[in-house]
This record gives sequence, structure tokens and C-alpha cells, in this order.
Amino acid sequence: MRKLIVSERVTLDGVFDATSMGVWDFPSHSLARGAFIANAIHDSDAYLLGRTTYEMLWPGWSAYKNNEEGIADKLNSMAKYVISSTLKEAAWNNSTILSDDPVEEVRRLKTQPGQSILVHGSGMLVQALLQAGLVDELHILVHPFIQGSGKRLFGDQAHTALELIETQILEKGVLALRYQPKTG
Repeated sequence: MRKLIVSERVTLDGVFDATSMGVWDFPSHSLARGAFIANAIHDSDAYLLGRTTYEMLWPGWSAYKNNEEGIADKLNSMAKYVISSTLKEAAWNNSTILSDDPVEEVRRLKTQPGQSILVHGSGMLVQALLQAGLVDELHILVHPFIQGSGKRLFGDQAHTALELIETQILEKGVLALRYQPKTG
């Protein structure tokens, strides 16, 4: 069975709102941070996104033709699945819209052969997948910034116990954390 990996970037207070990333995310970039993000992408062969994240990412990434940031070719060639009940067309190469029950769609994807399925952004989708017990790992980059307000990654998420499986301290005070949901 394929693993479902959630890869996210948040502030110290849990904000992952794309509208504020210019303040806390981009200024914290480093080679090690880039490698942490790129490794999750290269270890996956499918990208799972909610509609909002898809619409934010595809115009920029689909325009890259020279493997910018070392991941553009991989993102443009890998299978992309968009969870949406409203999106009618997915223009990014190798994109498929999944409009039925998201939890059942992801259960089905996990049974197919292949590498990991990567989820990025897509907070509501991540919360639903965690509640359904479908997330195998969370890769969280915690940035040394308190945003105070904005969309939080877990919102009012039901309780989920996690086991820390790896910690790295990166340049500029960023923490790279890998968790697995606890079983039993």
C-alpha cells in the first residue's frame, strides 16, 4: 500500500496561510530547507491537492521548462489529483479531478501501485485525511515567526496522537519535523 505524506510549512503558532508566506516562509529559505521539501517531492509519484492549492500552484509551476528549483520537472510530470466538487477542468499536465468522496478517493489511490502520495497545502483536505486515519507521515517545517492570525493548519482538528520520528534544526531557525500518527 502506498504511503500518504503530508508536507507543510507553518509558523510557530501553526499558521500556514499562503497570503502571509512572504513574511515568514520565503525569508527563512535555505539550501537544507529546500532539500527537505525537494526530497518529499522526489520520493513521491503522485501529488494530491485541494482545489484552492491547485489553483494557486499550477499557473506558476506549469510554466517552468528548465527544472527550476530542482523540482519543476518532477512536479510537472507526476500524476496530480485534485479534490474538488466545483472544478470542471484541470489544466496542469497529468491532472485528474476527483469529485466524489475525498476519503474514499484517497483510500482507492493508496491501494494502487507506486511511490508515496504527497499532499501539500490543502488544510481542509489534510484535516479530513487525518480524521479518517489515512495519513502515514507529516513533514512539518516550523518557521521562527509568530503570525498571530491567519489560517491554521489543523484548525479545530479532532485529537490525533503523533509520534516524532525525526527532527532537524535547519538554518535560520527552521525546524524540520517528521511525525507518524500513533497506532493503537
